[in-house]
Amino acid sequence: MTDTSRFDPEMLAFQAARDADAAQYPPLQVGFPFEPQRAVNDALNLITAQGGPVPAEMRDLWVAARGRRIFCRLYRPSAAKNLPLVVYFHGGGWVWSSVDTHDRLAREICTGSGMAVLSVDYALSPEAKFPQAMLECAAVTEYAAGAGAAEWGIDPTRLFVAGDSAGANLALATALALRDRAGPALAGIVAFYPVCDADFTRPSYRDFATGYGLTRERMEFYWNVYVPHEADRSHPLAAPLHADLAGLPPVLVQLAELDVLRSEGEALVEKLRAAGVAVSHETFAGVVHGFLRATSGVAKARKAVEGACAFLRAQLQR
Repeated sequence: MTDTSRFDPEMLAFQAARDADAAQYPPLQVGFPFEPQRAVNDALNLITAQGGPVPAEMRDLWVAARGRRIFCRLYRPSAAKNLPLVVYFHGGGWVWSSVDTHDRLAREICTGSGMAVLSVDYALSPEAKFPQAMLECAAVTEYAAGAGAAEWGIDPTRLFVAGDSAGANLALATALALRDRAGPALAGIVAFYPVCDADFTRPSYRDFATGYGLTRERMEFYWNVYVPHEADRSHPLAAPLHADLAGLPPVLVQLAELDVLRSEGEALVEKLRAAGVAVSHETFAGVVHGFLRATSGVAKARKAVEGACAFLRAQLQR
């Protein structure tokens, strides 16, 4: 049973409004057929993507990588040359959402940090399975540090990766892949409530299994379609908690208190510290998974975005 007394009042009101929006559509189910559910999920998330700041420039482009043309959206805070760049990977359980559903968040990061943001529409599951999305994200990041830097007016020595939920998983995996193959150096990583492991026995999976937005059942479905072979779920590029994390750049981890993923996020912070990685961490009380897209009505979501932007700017002073 959901304990609404644990909710931040603004988060509770935002969830109620989201539930009212969802009542206009067929209920989302775990399983197949999947495409109708994807359409409903994206329609609901597009509502929260409305409004927010407008950067100096926004343009759509395509990057050729991993045998396909990958759609991306570039946001620039000004016409200045040699801007730092944040390559952003959206959340959605590896199965849904897009640069459109995360458009407002990307604009907020761009204008708040003063950095360019490249939002990536990587291949989704179940059509694409691990490691396709991760390989695409790494390839787009490498392109951004190479040919893209000159094309877009980017400083390749000030390059970050970031993402939320499954997108944070991809950001961490991209950083690990680039480290291991001596790819472009990253200045930092921002991980909003990351997916780090496929262990559904952690305390937060018990405490928030149902009634707090993201459920344990849904996370099990996401893992089943993204990494269908159970043995692969301990691969370090699928589950970063299984990786050697030494040598990563500074990492910011932001977690939601009322989230099935909180425990694995806490474990990630501990393992990063043990590996000697500079890590900043904050858990936001009374909010649920995905709260970063509630900046229109939840002060803690705005605080989290502001904190992420401050972290990004601080890395440029190191």
